Amino acid sequence: MADIRTLTGPEGRKLAYAYTQGRGPAVVFLSGYKSDMGGTKAVHLEAWAEETGRAFLRFDYSGHGVSDGRFEDGSIGDWAADALAVIEEVTDGPVVLVGSSMGGWISCLVIRQLPRVSGFVGIAAAPDFTEDAFWAGFDTAQRETLMTDGQIALPSDYDEPYIVTRRLIEDGRNQLVLRTPLKMPYPVRLLQGTEDNAVTRETALRLLDHLDGPDVRLSFVKGADHSFSTLDCLKMIEAAIHEVSGPV
Repeated sequence: MADIRTLTGPEGRKLAYAYTQGRGPAVVFLSGYKSDMGGTKAVHLEAWAEETGRAFLRFDYSGHGVSDGRFEDGSIGDWAADALAVIEEVTDGPVVLVGSSMGGWISCLVIRQLPRVSGFVGIAAAPDFTEDAFWAGFDTAQRETLMTDGQIALPSDYDEPYIVTRRLIEDGRNQLVLRTPLKMPYPVRLLQGTEDNAVTRETALRLLDHLDGPDVRLSFVKGADHSFSTLDCLKMIEAAIHEVSGPV
């Protein structure tokens, strides 16, 4: 396992990352909302990259994992800026982005600013979720609480509730990617579980239809949940990375 290092991010916070030297386009894993680089997919893919000789980068956004900052202070724009800063400082040459859930949205934002992206794998990608899932799903009372108190707590399938802030919602509206053209002129693979209770099938299809590229494919996996972390699912991610990046 690669050593964890830090660099100073755009807001002056220390951002933690682990980079594995290797051949081919560097594979960059972008984790999800309130997830981190110590998750099953990130750690598994790092080990796979080491075994296959691929360059691989995993990292924590500010307020996530072992990076500096409070989660509640962050927003989509902040985390996209963190991702871009780490990728630009640690890698050179072509990169393949592998975005899980929110990491799929962050990937789309990075792609708009980083011309050396050569492939994208989205795992239960969740573009625009602050507007289309959170805000759209709030009732009038929840919206009023959010705007008045500045935050609201949502139940989670994990240990703690999700804290959704007014800033997250308002900044998210400046980061939407499904309302404007989204060009990806390289191989794209989207993976989605049918039992995902966080990202709908309709979201996956909407992203598929919205992307402008010559080689964009979506695969549904019957029975897979949002974590997409069973052995079979992990093997599918490996295969998808191989398809978009080629042999090393």
